[in-house]
Amino acid sequence: MLHGIPISSGIAIGRAYLIAATALEVDHYFIDPDQLEAEVARFCAAQDAAQRELEILCAELPLDAPSEMSAFVNLHTLILRDAMLAEATVDLIRTRHYNAEWALMEQLERLGRHFDEIEDEYLRERKADIEQVVERVLKALAGSSFAVAAIADKAASTAGHGEMIIVAHDIAPADMLQFKAQVFHGFVTDLGGRTSHTAIMARSLGIPAAIGVQQASSLIRQDDLIIVDGERGVVIVDPPPIVLEEYIYRQSEKTLEQRKLQRLKFSPTQTLDGTPIGLYANIELPEDAGAALAAGVVGIGLFRTEFLYMHNQHVLPDEEEQFDAYRRVIEAMKGLPVTIRTIDVGADKSLDMREVEDTVNPALGLRAIRWSLSEPQMFLTQLRAILRASAFGPVKLLIPMLAHAQEIAQTLDLLEKAKGQCDEAGLVYSSELKLGAMIEIPAAALAVQLFLKHFDFLSIGTNDLIQYTLAIDRSDSTVAHLYDPLHPAVLHLIAHTLRQAKQAGVSVSVCGEMAGDPAFTRLLLGMGLTEFSTHPSQLLVVKQEILRAHLPTLEIAVKEVLAAYAPTELQAALRRLAQV
Repeated sequence: MLHGIPISSGIAIGRAYLIAATALEVDHYFIDPDQLEAEVARFCAAQDAAQRELEILCAELPLDAPSEMSAFVNLHTLILRDAMLAEATVDLIRTRHYNAEWALMEQLERLGRHFDEIEDEYLRERKADIEQVVERVLKALAGSSFAVAAIADKAASTAGHGEMIIVAHDIAPADMLQFKAQVFHGFVTDLGGRTSHTAIMARSLGIPAAIGVQQASSLIRQDDLIIVDGERGVVIVDPPPIVLEEYIYRQSEKTLEQRKLQRLKFSPTQTLDGTPIGLYANIELPEDAGAALAAGVVGIGLFRTEFLYMHNQHVLPDEEEQFDAYRRVIEAMKGLPVTIRTIDVGADKSLDMREVEDTVNPALGLRAIRWSLSEPQMFLTQLRAILRASAFGPVKLLIPMLAHAQEIAQTLDLLEKAKGQCDEAGLVYSSELKLGAMIEIPAAALAVQLFLKHFDFLSIGTNDLIQYTLAIDRSDSTVAHLYDPLHPAVLHLIAHTLRQAKQAGVSVSVCGEMAGDPAFTRLLLGMGLTEFSTHPSQLLVVKQEILRAHLPTLEIAVKEVLAAYAPTELQAALRRLAQV
């Protein structure tokens, strides 16, 4: 049994089909001086071939492809032509006389070191996008291409029986879609994390997948019978008959369960005692809004605007680009509220590969609102774009990582300044714009009364709140096992925030991973949470838990959970909560 990261529900059972990783090993040799320009031309030709592949992929996207797909392909095209990849590789060929493959891998390694220092999980995993682009160029240099259809045909002809499951070092999102359309029903990769584009696509497509299964492509052999448990992130190789029978039964149960869940899509979201609960979606791209609306949400609870910035590798997106993106989301939601979070990047999460700075501890450095306040013109540009977009529908402006009264005051001053600039330019914006703050630092949770005086709503970012409370870097494998959403300190910070906000009449949502995990739904409901914001793919499983919940009973059980500190007492209280 192999263990990886669970990123999508469902079970796949079938034969392994291994795809070799071209990028793992390349030839290293020096080019004669008189052949340097020919080697540069060979590299540029491979670039062009990779770009043609991406263009074909984009042109052949099916009508029912997830909205994220075209954006992912466009991002890979941008990376392919980015100066820090393309021009730097050419420079290595000319100055060090490296062959094209060696130069490309050398530059990949340099960029990889920068991305490894990034604290934010989502942005750190953009390294995988660069690796996928590099692998595409390497295949072109080798005179081959990533011919998905040909691989699928070969797999179909060699398959003895049953479904086929891709096992690879890594898979690009665009190629995943192509595989989905062929004969493959599951995916296993050596690399990847919860917020990698491969993970996002697996969730969007509803494909059982386990990623980050280290050495899977080395340990699993061609045509091995394997089981992929996407919910647990487990891969079972050559399962005993009794285990295989159990998973076949579980697979049929999950298929039936998914059909039942679809019936809940547009039914009212309320508990058994009649308490209405708001289900919102987290999105990263304007194109995601349509999928969120189709899932039956009552609004966008978190629009991560940093993805817009990631698209512009050389310059920040200007006001018009941002305004257009925000407006498209607002119009797509047809009058439902849209919560737009200001950019959450910084020195540890560079917008440009050329500007990654050395930071002793990036998580505690210049990031999120701290970075925005240090770049007031950039911040004012974003604020003006959001204000202008608010004229097209209800908008809630969310500020990340606030902790100090001074930061709150500076943010409010800049917002007023942005409004004044819009007034002077004759630009229309809504006077009903709501202002909110992220509670993701323990100091913010403990001093929540300060926030309640200045903000219309709060949003708890459980991912960072857990990380900062427990001093755990989730990306550090040596301590990641200590990352615990159920630690008493974390639970008390969440409960305290919800309790204080309720007394003040201020609405609170949870937009971190806890909101999308049905294992935590009853706990959060019992604490008083009435607004959940999560990835659209998780909405229905969370909704199902809500429909089965009786709040007065849960509130009593949650008091027992919060009163427990010893691990045994806490586990016993959680078991009782699960049974009520």
